[in-house]
Amino acid sequence: MPVLTRLIPSPVVVDIRPGALDDLACVLADERISQSGRLAIAVSGGSGARLRDRVAPSLPGADWFEVGGGTIDDAVRLAGAIQGGRYDAVVGLGGGKIIDCAKFASARVGLPLVAVATNLAHDGLCSPVATLDNDAGRGSYGVPNPIAVVIDLNVIREAPVRYVRSGIGDVVSNISAVADWELSHRVNGEKIDGLAAAMARQAGEAVLRHPGGVDDDGFLQVLAEALVLTGISMSVSGDSRPSSGACHEINHAFDLLHPQRAAAHGEQCGLGAAFAMYLRGAHEESAAMAEVLRRHGLPVLPEEIGFTVDEFVRVVEYAPETRPGRFTILEHLALTPEQIKDVYADYVKAIGS
Repeated sequence: MPVLTRLIPSPVVVDIRPGALDDLACVLADERISQSGRLAIAVSGGSGARLRDRVAPSLPGADWFEVGGGTIDDAVRLAGAIQGGRYDAVVGLGGGKIIDCAKFASARVGLPLVAVATNLAHDGLCSPVATLDNDAGRGSYGVPNPIAVVIDLNVIREAPVRYVRSGIGDVVSNISAVADWELSHRVNGEKIDGLAAAMARQAGEAVLRHPGGVDDDGFLQVLAEALVLTGISMSVSGDSRPSSGACHEINHAFDLLHPQRAAAHGEQCGLGAAFAMYLRGAHEESAAMAEVLRRHGLPVLPEEIGFTVDEFVRVVEYAPETRPGRFTILEHLALTPEQIKDVYADYVKAIGS
């Protein structure tokens, strides 16, 4: 019999709402997650640790592990501590670094992961990738998707607003990333996964077109859902293509060329997306994206995050080297520094100050 559908790796539970953390024990009691209640919970010394006292009484069978940072060594140490504990699942409670460490550790010991996000800084909370610092800088490691995702919007409100803004920039950049994927398809014949592209693009469009702001529960709900959908889109495609194009190459170039001065991931991705849209000739779309990013307090010019025009030109020139083999508008145009500077001047005029 022919296969009429395909199986999509995705969480069995996605709980996004105010007060979701109060029902975490019920989610974890799902027999698909934990039959015995034996859980290894990874927390940071910050937001996760502050929530431990609130959550711990409802999880008597859990052991708690404090994770020092977001390095590959931290993740390996966590895996070693969990190994042999006869746990049913690993829970990552905290921000992106803790969840990425928990992802890597759970994959290493062969246990499912539950992601309990305390901020919305980027789409990694439900992606099949763990991004960890290593001796060479930063690496991306393939891992299974979380088996469950819990996001309490009340907890999200308690986090610094810059994390929400970063998430906005990251998910809006999907629109540029999918456009790069389609460009590579037209020029090089690269295969597009239509479902993954649709999920990522619609996630970006939902946030781009929502009239609410960072203090609006309705907007935060849409943003959280968009970040989860983006992560699932990467599982569908098998790589980060639906959410990573020229926008992320520019972000990586900022990080590599200016590691001590780089801004938040989503800030750089949003700026990179608006500029990449202008590069591909989508001037109206670029201006609309810049307007929305500004409305949410995100930068659209490098000067707004402390970089000169010449530094930005170098970032754009270097960006293709950050992802060898990935084809975007940057590789397609292959602009010289002088040409980048000229286009940037036109971009500034187009989006206004």
